[in-house]
Amino acid sequence: MDRNHAQELLDAIERADRAGANAVIEDWARGRSFSRVVSELLSPALETFGRIWAEGHGGVSLATGYVASKVAEDVLSRLLEEAGPLDGARTLKGPVVLGNVEDDFHPLGRKMIAAFLRTDGWEVRDLGVDVSAEQFVDLAEETGARVIGASAMMYTTAKNVVKLRAEIDRRGLNGRLQLAVGGAVFKLRPELVADFGGDGTAASAVEASALFGALWQRSLSLDPAQASRP
Repeated sequence: MDRNHAQELLDAIERADRAGANAVIEDWARGRSFSRVVSELLSPALETFGRIWAEGHGGVSLATGYVASKVAEDVLSRLLEEAGPLDGARTLKGPVVLGNVEDDFHPLGRKMIAAFLRTDGWEVRDLGVDVSAEQFVDLAEETGARVIGASAMMYTTAKNVVKLRAEIDRRGLNGRLQLAVGGAVFKLRPELVADFGGDGTAASAVEASALFGALWQRSLSLDPAQASRP
């Protein structure tokens, strides 16, 4: 009978068994491209784990949350190693700012996005968790970033994206500074992207770089300073 690797991975994480989780991942990856691990195995397992955590069901503790984070880091570290240094095919791309919105403390999705963006050549400035609207926009202005990526897992924290949109608009950066949003709540309720002021979202970490590239180009097209250049 075929193994249910997704369930085995989730079970290992819930046991806080980092080595066991990585063994499941290695077995799944045999005969496949390791780059598929994130979209086809790790992301679905972590989304399920995140829902269990958010809903307060049994079996989830700080220890299991720590292990889930470390398993994700193990996979993404390997992907970065396999990608190797930047070369002509992967030109360094402009700076982008990432963070979890104010009051949100669920870093797994954001870390996965950061790793994929770095793999594709983006200069990622990661502010971590519980980031205020002012901190996001301050760093974007300081670094010349044209895209902010804001992560939120639950509806209660995702509402703080509205503060970030208001801060962008207050500084007259609407259009010039694009806002990508992500997290479980936006996947379950995609209408919230526009309702809360986001400019776009990606269905998975694998698609993040394409989204950021599209938003960067939109920023250039909407930036009056760019339009006035010869």
